[in-house]
Amino acid sequence: MAKSVTARALDLLGAFDAEHRALTLSELARRSGTPLATTHRLVGELREWGALAREPTGEYVIGRRIWQLGLLAPVQTGLRTAASPFLHDLYGATLATVHLAVRDGMEVLYIDRLAGHVSVPVISKIGSRLPLHATGVGKVLLAYAPEEVRTAALGRLSRVTAYTITQPARVLEQLRRVRAEGYATTGEEMTLGACSVAVPVRNGDEVVAALGIVVPDLRRQLPRLVSALQVAAQGIGRTLASVQWKQGLARG
Repeated sequence: MAKSVTARALDLLGAFDAEHRALTLSELARRSGTPLATTHRLVGELREWGALAREPTGEYVIGRRIWQLGLLAPVQTGLRTAASPFLHDLYGATLATVHLAVRDGMEVLYIDRLAGHVSVPVISKIGSRLPLHATGVGKVLLAYAPEEVRTAALGRLSRVTAYTITQPARVLEQLRRVRAEGYATTGEEMTLGACSVAVPVRNGDEVVAALGIVVPDLRRQLPRLVSALQVAAQGIGRTLASVQWKQGLARG
């Protein structure tokens, strides 16, 4: 069955990802599987609407209109609003890069980030997606994910650096420790020169997000960072519960 115009337009938008933020017309056609003539026509319409923008280099990037719509998503508005003051407090106390992330299928989706003062290589950006098994926030989210998600993740343990753990038994043991100890750590598993520690953010009994910090070394400051993260995560959880309680009163 031939694809609809809407499906083809979505395929073009789906051609962009964290590794492909700017694409030429021919790259858009190839990555989306759309004929070049159709790509040219649809890109023109998407650009006119504001879904795409054209750089001086001739490459296309996601437009401001898509970004504005993304901010309306519940995962952005509710969780980011609740978490924002605690992320800033955490950043102020540590001066390290702070992440707030959720699970999106088999990947980590970063929904907020404050860049630290310390020079640490960090590749995550707001809106970017990274592997669950190679990031601190990802390990937290994987530890509390449904069993079928963990099983699927163990079947796709790709190596990102020489330190990425790709043995299913070792990853399972790490996830068990996350649930027992309440935090996850990584050591240069996603990026050389960067270590991370992360904790779950709960809304009641449900883990709805993960909160993490990226630093050059965890050896001397792990207890302090875990404590700071847990205090912030608890504050976010209380805020989420309070907002839901107030909304319940308003509906009643």
